[in-house]
Amino acid sequence: MSRDVDVDVPGPVAVRMEISQSKYLSAAKGEQEMHAILTVRVDGTEGGAGAGPLLAQILAVDCSSSMDFPEEKLRAARRAAVAALRILPDGTPFAVIRGAETAAVAYPPDGAMVRADARRRAEAEEAVYRLVAAGGTCMGAWLELSCQLLEEQDAPIGHVLLLTDGKNQHDALKPLDGVLGKCAGRFVCDAWGIGDGWDGRELLKITRHLHGSAGSVREASALREEYEKLMHRLLTKSVPELVISVTPEDGAAVRYVKQVFPAEAELASGGGQDGGPQRFVTRAWGDETRRYQLCLSADPAGREPGKDLPLALVAVEVPGGEGVRLPMPLACVAHWTDDPALSRYTDVQVGHFERHQLLGEAIAAATDAHRNGEHDLAERKLGQAVRLAHGMGGAGPLGRLERLVEIVDAVEGRVRMRPGVAAVDFEHLITASSHSTYGPASAPGCGTAPAGPAGGTMPCPACEKKAPVTARFCPSCRHRFGERP
Repeated sequence: MSRDVDVDVPGPVAVRMEISQSKYLSAAKGEQEMHAILTVRVDGTEGGAGAGPLLAQILAVDCSSSMDFPEEKLRAARRAAVAALRILPDGTPFAVIRGAETAAVAYPPDGAMVRADARRRAEAEEAVYRLVAAGGTCMGAWLELSCQLLEEQDAPIGHVLLLTDGKNQHDALKPLDGVLGKCAGRFVCDAWGIGDGWDGRELLKITRHLHGSAGSVREASALREEYEKLMHRLLTKSVPELVISVTPEDGAAVRYVKQVFPAEAELASGGGQDGGPQRFVTRAWGDETRRYQLCLSADPAGREPGKDLPLALVAVEVPGGEGVRLPMPLACVAHWTDDPALSRYTDVQVGHFERHQLLGEAIAAATDAHRNGEHDLAERKLGQAVRLAHGMGGAGPLGRLERLVEIVDAVEGRVRMRPGVAAVDFEHLITASSHSTYGPASAPGCGTAPAGPAGGTMPCPACEKKAPVTARFCPSCRHRFGERP
């Protein structure tokens, strides 16, 4: 089922929301989970306030000793940082952090963020070119200093662009887990890997907590262009916060809301006492679409079967966004049924993102096996990833997997590991797998969406093959459409 709503009220920025779910739950199984995909779209941000004053920017550059081996890594890091500085609009508060086992402000000299202008950008460039490689790696220290600097700014969008070439080997000096807990909700962080010694899952831990994205470059020379593209995208953001509010009905509870597109991110809940609304804050929006997986628990006890019953009301808010066109709240519903063909049906979008999660798990397992020297297990797990990617229709994931394996049979997941595959190849695969595909569009006939035109088709809930929307039974498996899913 897919529903979307928009309202026409004054304001240059408009928000749209859609819920896609299969409403049917088994009346015989007790408490169950209901999953839905929320699609949120923001348009019209280019007509909002200028991006410069909204942004406060920190560049955190890894200056550990390994950045000099080879020297091209540090040279590329300097060039990329300078390119990012040159893009900053006048008036943007900014700073550059030198990261090692400790963190220090490389610019400005007095340690406090300054507002960009031609003179300060030139001074910052000189400071970046003076950076030298020495020391270890403690990313918790880099992020803690970033948080302290950004707390002194009133810009509504704080952003950290972090680059590393190594693992977080000095974590004990400033444990990353504790720092991430303190920094969550304070700023957005994008993290990049360069060279061949970084850990993709460390980058993902950072970006999932801080609502950014993880990336990497195979060639150091490509970093500058990636930084330029990222900064240009960042400067289109003019909606600092958008809140997803979920109010459960009696007998239902919110398990979680997490971002699944364009990159995976964890969302912490605020509120929700005594059955009230739970609020999930998302940050830094431009003209873009994001998708979230909502998980609710529900119990059929005392619920009337055969009817659509609301489980939760979902709304979006833009704090301080006077004049923003907001959608009407939408209900996530349940329909308790004794028909197993209906209750086992999975919504198309929910199924897509669940398979994407399995894809990431298969890649992580392959990475661990390769690290442990278990070549055959790594190959099998990569084969599993190929099978999942093929089933999703994911050309991008398949192309990345083909760098590591020769695909013998994508449907069956039979592959051969290519010779010369290195550990860093798996790290690139891990970071790339955190960027999900958009997923299938809402399909006619999914959930409880109205039937399409007479010539349309719908998936059979029993065998998933196509059937005419006007049919009384499935022509493939003969399942009767007593209730249309």
